[in-house]
This record gives sequence, C-alpha cells and structure tokens, in this order.
Amino acid sequence: MTLVKTRDLMNRALERGVGQAAFNIVHLETLEGLVGGAEAAGLPVILQISENCANFHGGLEPLASAAMAAARQASVPVSIHLDHAESEELALEAIGLGFGSVMYDGAHLPYDLNVAATRRVTEHAHKAGVYVEAELGKVGGKDGAHAPGARTDPCEAAAFVAATGVDALAVAVGSSHAMTERKAVLDLPLIARLKSALDVPLVLHGSSGVADDAIVAAIGSGMTKINVSTHLNGFFTRAVRDYLAANPAVVDSRKYVKAGREALVPEVSRLLALFARAT
Repeated sequence: MTLVKTRDLMNRALERGVGQAAFNIVHLETLEGLVGGAEAAGLPVILQISENCANFHGGLEPLASAAMAAARQASVPVSIHLDHAESEELALEAIGLGFGSVMYDGAHLPYDLNVAATRRVTEHAHKAGVYVEAELGKVGGKDGAHAPGARTDPCEAAAFVAATGVDALAVAVGSSHAMTERKAVLDLPLIARLKSALDVPLVLHGSSGVADDAIVAAIGSGMTKINVSTHLNGFFTRAVRDYLAANPAVVDSRKYVKAGREALVPEVSRLLALFARAT
C-alpha cells in the first residue's frame, strides 16, 4: 500500500457504514507511532497536520514531506490531511504539496464570509482533485475560538454545503476540542438529522473527549470521519513521563521519545479497529 487520496478512504468508509479514523501528527515520533498502529491493525488511516502544528514547526512542508514519505512506505493505505486551517494561503499550500485533503476552517468568520472563503478554497482544491472538509456550528473548545454548547443547524448546514461545494462537514453535536476526560455527551438525534439533511459525510471533531461507546453510537447515527488528537497525546506523554521517572539519568532523548512512540501503537490500533467495526 502507499499514499492514497482521502476521498478513497472516505468513500470506502461510507460504503461499509463504518468510521474512518483521522489522527493528528505532532512531530516525527507521533507520525511513526500512528503509522505503526495502523499497520498493526491492518487498517487505513488519515494522518492530519494542523495549522497550529505547522506553525510550531516553522512551516508546513518539512513535516508534510516526512508524512508523505512515511505513507509511501506504509503497508496500509494512508492519506495526508490539513486540519483546521484558518489561513486560505496555508490551504492552498497544502493542495500544492499534494495533500489528499484540506480542512478550511472559516468558523471564526461571519457566515457570508465563511461561505465565500470556503468556496474559493474548494474550487481551487477540486481543480487539483483534493477533497475538502469545512466546519459549521463551532465545535467547542480550542483556545476559546469555538463556543462550547454550540450545535449545527441541519437546514443551515445543507445550505452551507450547497453554497460551498465541500466534500465533508465537521459539525457541532456536543464534543469539544482538547478534552482530557472522555465525558462529552453527544446529541445522537441531531447527528441523525444532519445525516438525513446532507449528502456529504459528517466529521466528528473533539473525539478525545468522547467515550468508546458514544463514538460507536455516533458512527451508527451517521458520523464517518472521527478525529482524535489529545487522547493519543496523553498516551505519548504519560509514557515519556514514566520513562524519565524510571531513568532519571538518561540524556539521550531518543530513548524517552521511543517510549512515547511505542505507547501510541496499541491504542491507535485499538481505535482503528473500534471505528472500523462500528455500525
């Protein structure tokens, strides 16, 4: 297998009525752990690089190049996705770099400006065969940029998709970004109404705060793409802390980041299998 288009993975998940996992890369070690987990599960994965992550690394291209190289060498299908790009320029850069998909996040803009900007990104992306995700309804959390408790209106969502031409829509249904406890309560009836109202796949952001059974129920109600970041970051960080506590004299950083990388593999594999068998 090799680097594939996000559209192919999303269509596969839709046809099978299962969830497609999308996990965020933070640095090279998480990239390697995520690919290792997908290979252990024998399942496809979407790897995501956020605008925040690109800014942390001083630019998008270096980490993107590493991700694409890892995808090409993987034994399972892997696609590369730009997550939460509030910058149109960054979205266009990702398209030019060969990303399989981009998420343009215009949720911070007034509705009309969000529609116009999202449409511009979508038109450019589609010329290059790139899949586009957008957001409507302000998923909670994430540095105060999104309002907790927000919900996506199905009628507005249908109008937004029609006006922008996007391929997938992230919707607000009760989850919130950066949660460290898995106690979010999802609005399953709203997910079902959104699924009925739209002809594009639904995306669940903030899934780190959602328990396994609730994610499975959300997939059964109509969610397709399931984004997870903070939950996996916790596994990596706890493993590093444990290694350093047990080995206080260590100075070779490879030893403790290896512990973090290895801690990702079983949980990534477990989540991929959980989402893939959900109905």
